[in-house]
Amino acid sequence: MKTSGGSDAAKRRAGESAAAAVDDGDVVGLGTGSTAAHAIRRLGERVDAGLEIRGVPTSFASRELAADRGIPLLDLDEAVGPDAPGIDVAIDGADQVAVADGVEPTAGALIKGGGAAHAREKLVDAAADRFLVVADPSKEAPVLDRSVPVEALPAGRSVVAEAVRGAGGEPTLRRAERKDGPVVTDNGNLVLDCAFGAIADPSGLAATLSATPGVVEHGLFVDLADEVHVGTESGVRVLTR
Repeated sequence: MKTSGGSDAAKRRAGESAAAAVDDGDVVGLGTGSTAAHAIRRLGERVDAGLEIRGVPTSFASRELAADRGIPLLDLDEAVGPDAPGIDVAIDGADQVAVADGVEPTAGALIKGGGAAHAREKLVDAAADRFLVVADPSKEAPVLDRSVPVEALPAGRSVVAEAVRGAGGEPTLRRAERKDGPVVTDNGNLVLDCAFGAIADPSGLAATLSATPGVVEHGLFVDLADEVHVGTESGVRVLTR
């Protein structure tokens, strides 16, 4: 489920901060969600001003927005592979970011998938040389404790749900808001929002979910983010891991 909270101004500052890190000639992963959308809009403005980039969208929504803003696009298969340019930087949002306290706070694992695009997001974000997360302060937490979205094959829904219960979680099929029936991803699959409470070992849980037959992808992003740009009411804090 999508997270609420955080002002639009804070989200815009985060998105524009990450967009400023994109260089001429870069191939850019374009994330999904309201904060990533601000980055895409800013990149569109920079393209209008002469910046030459190509974008790799992570969802139908990010593709439509980027095309509307005049950003040339590549499919993932065109960006990654033999003789392909690769992805220089990916910019994407998060539903929750684990932040370790200290003299210099650092960013850890993420939960993504509120927009049900986490399978394609993870493909693009993991392929990028640098992955920049954009967020507002409402997404920060000392320990991840939001429900973890799990994209499952429709035929494997019951099997995946039982495996989640065996791992200590409680799965709930995500329902569509404006129509009857469940949410269906861009890949044609279902989403289970799985509540585990406080997640003490994100890496271990990620490995368990990845090894579950029927799971297409899950929303735990571990050891992927290089920076987290946190927009506030007065500026931007950049966390590293």
